[in-house]
Amino acid sequence: MSHHHDHSHDHDHEHEHAHAHQHGSKGCSHDHGHGHHHHHGDPNTMGRAFAIAILLNSVFVAIEFGYGFLANSTALMADAGHNLSDVLGLMLAWGAAILAKRLPNGRYTYGLRSSSMLAALFNAMLLMAACGGIAWEAVQQLIHPDPVGGLTVSLVAGVGILINGFSAWLFMSGSKDDVNIRGAYLHMAADAAISLGVLIAGVVVMYTGWNWLDPVVSMLIVGFIVYSTWALLKQSLRMVMAAVPDHIDGAQIADFLRAQPGVSAVQDLHIWAMSTTETALTVQLVTPQGHPGDAALDTISRQLREEYAIHHSTLQVRLGADAPACSLQTAKHVV
Repeated sequence: MSHHHDHSHDHDHEHEHAHAHQHGSKGCSHDHGHGHHHHHGDPNTMGRAFAIAILLNSVFVAIEFGYGFLANSTALMADAGHNLSDVLGLMLAWGAAILAKRLPNGRYTYGLRSSSMLAALFNAMLLMAACGGIAWEAVQQLIHPDPVGGLTVSLVAGVGILINGFSAWLFMSGSKDDVNIRGAYLHMAADAAISLGVLIAGVVVMYTGWNWLDPVVSMLIVGFIVYSTWALLKQSLRMVMAAVPDHIDGAQIADFLRAQPGVSAVQDLHIWAMSTTETALTVQLVTPQGHPGDAALDTISRQLREEYAIHHSTLQVRLGADAPACSLQTAKHVV
């Protein structure tokens, strides 16, 4: 048995390992090529965004609920309840973003980066639960309508548009590449839209006395939030269930691996999300003509990272059909 280790590290946190373990014709031939590359927005910027958004929204929740109670507006009180769930959601997302940067250890060999997927899922579920609360309040208000203080509602909702709009803007840059940050962004954007609806309802009630409009607007808001949150819920649930991430075409990657020199078959291919920004892959490459060499495997790992956004790849080489197939347990072990 021969062992060869080649490690190269740089300050951009990209490193590749190649280990070749050559066995006899009856054994398995293993090779691992690991590529790590981290796509995060500036962590300091995101940390500031979370801190500012949490502070502003916490203050606004207290103000909004107090004035909603005084103005007898279910739309305003329901929005305050929804804003409170958003503050909790933001705290959760921020905590996950911090945990995702924790270094791996003997127990958590991938670190705690998967916490960002759990936060995104919990955020989506929290939004759905908040929608149920808003809908219930709106139905109660429709059954037992009470006079609504339109001017107070409009002024408070106007402040809500400014605070939530600004908070959404803070997360906009990081929302494209990270579903956890996108969850926070959607929360704030939805809140701004809700406040706009409440503002319009408040103005109309003020001039017409149509108190039923306040709960009707609440119901419309619920429909909007459920529609916009459904995609986030599905995407985060798929991530937690270790599905192939939405932005990756598994068949295309299988074709890419099959087309590599010396590869006759691709077996046991697994692609899953390690976090809301990083993807991992394990695969068995059947190479009847022998081990392709460390350089070839490093090249495949680099192409997977650069062309397909797969940041951590483990490639296992088998010499052919006469070698016994490696079990799933072995494949897990080599990760």
